[in-house]
Amino acid sequence: MITIPNISPTDPCIAVVDDEPMVREVVTRYLRREGFDVITAADGAEALALIAESKPDMVVLDLMLPTLSGLEVLGALRRDSDVPVILLTARGEESDRVLGLELGADDYVTKPFSARELAARVKSVLRRASPAPSPIAETLTFGDLRLDARSRRVTVRGDVVDLTRREFELLAFLAGSPGQVFSRSQLLDHVWDSSPEWQDPSTVTVHVRRLRSKLGDGAPRIATVWGVGYRFEA
Repeated sequence: MITIPNISPTDPCIAVVDDEPMVREVVTRYLRREGFDVITAADGAEALALIAESKPDMVVLDLMLPTLSGLEVLGALRRDSDVPVILLTARGEESDRVLGLELGADDYVTKPFSARELAARVKSVLRRASPAPSPIAETLTFGDLRLDARSRRVTVRGDVVDLTRREFELLAFLAGSPGQVFSRSQLLDHVWDSSPEWQDPSTVTVHVRRLRSKLGDGAPRIATVWGVGYRFEA
């Protein structure tokens, strides 16, 4: 069942998608207490309809859903939306978490979880998703690679590279200090604005892998410094 209450024009709106009524009730009550508007759906198909109609500021999405799984919903969202997504999952397997991150999830929480922790993660992800001044100069050029901070546009040999918001911010941060090595914890802190104890370090690994694939062989590379982290080689 889709639930769309009266929505405030100013409070952030969170879509909570879970097939367990108790989970929806507890999460909704706590998020509203923290100042969020909340809309809910109980299955994957309803979730896509709800999100398309209401344009929430964030989606809290269970993986185990009727009609469409959470991963299917996430994949559909990422075809035309950059809305932040936190996954809820009872699964402990790393492969599920990594697949969700590869599809573009911003964070995940493993069940059972506390509503307080989830609310804190919602606030953290929303803060990270807010537009912020670019940490780099207006433009950076390294051979065939060009980053334009104002337009948030990346080109390689004149061809536009389609990057997500987080991929651009990660590339911009690394390219802003070429040759410097950053650990995954440092990248989580600076790019994700998140403590490693709350964000899985594999998030960084997944985003670096996607960046390498999208930039291709002709661009300056993001090198792995084994046991330490990553550096941008100009």
